[in-house]
Amino acid sequence: MNDFLTDVETLRKQARTNMEKGPVTDAYGADLERVISVLNQALATELVCVLRYKRHYFTAEGLNAQPAADEFLEHAAEEAEHADMIAARITQLGGKPDFNPESLTGRSHTEYDSSEELKKMIQEDLVAERVAVASYSEIIRWLGDGDPTTRRMLEGILAQEEEHAEDMLDLLAGHK
Repeated sequence: MNDFLTDVETLRKQARTNMEKGPVTDAYGADLERVISVLNQALATELVCVLRYKRHYFTAEGLNAQPAADEFLEHAAEEAEHADMIAARITQLGGKPDFNPESLTGRSHTEYDSSEELKKMIQEDLVAERVAVASYSEIIRWLGDGDPTTRRMLEGILAQEEEHAEDMLDLLAGHK
C-alpha cells in the first residue's frame, strides 16, 4: 500500500465538503486568486492578439500581401481559441473571465498595433509572439506542480505561440 496517498475514506469525505468549488480541492497547490488574475492577463493578451491580427488581415496591402494576410487570419482564429480555453479554465477555477474592453490593453502583455506598412505589421506581430512566448514560459515555470492542468493548457498554447513566431519570422524573411 502507498503510504503517501490519502486513504480512500478521507478522500471521499473531503470530496463532499466544499462541493461548490467543483474541481478545486484541498489538493490544489497554487495560489488560486493569483492564478485567476494571471489567467485574466493571459486572456487579455490573447484578445489583443486577435484584434491586432484581424486588423492586419483586413488592412494588409501590396503585391505580396495575400500570404501574410492569410497567415494573419489563421493566427487570429488560433488566438481566439486560446482565449476561449483560458476563459473556460478561469471559470472552471471559480473565477470570472474579464472581457472588459476598457481595461483590455492595460492587462495585456502584448500591444495593439495599427501599422499601415506590411513589413511593420509582420515585425509587430513577431514582437508580440516573442512577448507571448516569454510570458507563457514564465507563467509555466511559476505554476510548476501547483496547477498541472493550467500548466499543461499553457504549454499547448506556448507551443502554438512559438509556431506563430516562426511563421512571422518566415514572412519577414520574404519582405526584406
